[in-house]
Formats: sequence, structure tokens, C-alpha cells
Amino acid sequence: MSLIAFDFDGTLSDSEMTVLLAERAGVADEVAAITERAMNDELSYAESLYQRAELLSGLDEDAVAAAFDEVTLRPGAAALIERLQADGHHVAVLTGGFERGVERALQKEGVEADTIVANRLPMAGGRLTGDAEGPLIEGTKDDALEALADDLGVPLASTVAVGDGANDLPMLEVAGLAVGFVPKDAVRPVCDAVVASMFRLGKVLEGHGVLSPEE
Repeated sequence: MSLIAFDFDGTLSDSEMTVLLAERAGVADEVAAITERAMNDELSYAESLYQRAELLSGLDEDAVAAAFDEVTLRPGAAALIERLQADGHHVAVLTGGFERGVERALQKEGVEADTIVANRLPMAGGRLTGDAEGPLIEGTKDDALEALADDLGVPLASTVAVGDGANDLPMLEVAGLAVGFVPKDAVRPVCDAVVASMFRLGKVLEGHGVLSPEE
């Protein structure tokens, strides 16, 4: 068994959850500027998430639910998750994005991840409080990957990490196989392979013996 850890926003999904929420809150430009700085490593991920969450303060439950409903998986992602699980692998989603959006997108495609490590936007009185909480704000994805591998009894050498942005760097650096999904320039040097579609990712995993070739 291998442990396959996916980033979510920009990797398994091309939806950016904070953007979908920001559009409904009328702060899309401000949020995009903060996201861009974080992705290019000019701002710590924690700082960027707290700043973006603050801009979303006051957004009501219906608008939040509607935004999460729009989150979708990339073409081929659900089928690849199913293939990995059918081959006996543990599929994890490690994301600085939000649990509700990840769960919603997977549910729409009828698939489940074995583990989801994600953040949350707390609500009070039916509105976002402007705060953010969760394990991947101050915590980093290498720690999350290592802890999960340890729990499952999987050596780090048998882990695969797939991601695209600066906050994926820590898990890409420690994983046995690091795959960049249309990675940012800062991320490319640590990747063992770079792909631009779930089909190509499947082929890379076949090439490394993680997946059996499709009949």
C-alpha cells in the first residue's frame, strides 16, 4: 500500500474556494491579490489565510453553501481516486482549503477520500466570523504527511505527493515521489515529474509502479 496525498485547490480541483466565497462577499479582487502573494511565497500561508478569512466576515450561511456547491473536481480526478483505492492505496487530501468544499466536490462525483486534512471557516449566528481554524494554517503539509504515514505504517519512501503551490513544497520535499500539477515556478525544482492533466498523472503513477496499467 502507498499513501497518495493530493493538494486540493489548483490540483484535484481547479476551483479556488476562497475566490468562490470572495465573489459572493464582493471582495474578489482583494482576495486574489493576497492569494497571488502567498502562492509566490511573498506572504506566509497562515497570514494569507487569516487575511482572506477576515475579508469574508459576515457572509451568510446560504451564500457560503452556494459557494461550496460550485467547487468541482478536475476531469478524471474521481476516476483516478477510484483506481488508486481499487489498487489498495490510501488517498488523502491535504489542503489549506476548506473541509466543506472538499467534501462537497467529492460527494458530487460519488467518491470519498480516505483522509481529509483541511481547514474550516467558523460561523456564528449564521454568518462567517472572519476567523479561520484548522491543522493546515500554522501546520505544514510535511508534518501532516509524516503523521499520516506513521499512523498507517507506510514508509515515507512509499508516499506520493501531488501539488502545485508554495504551501505544497514541504510535502513534495519529503514524499517518496513528488508530482507537480502545473506547478508554480518555485515548486517545479523539487518535482520528480510534472503533469497537466489527471490522465498524465495516471500514466506517471503507472510508470512508477504505483498503479497497475489499465487494461
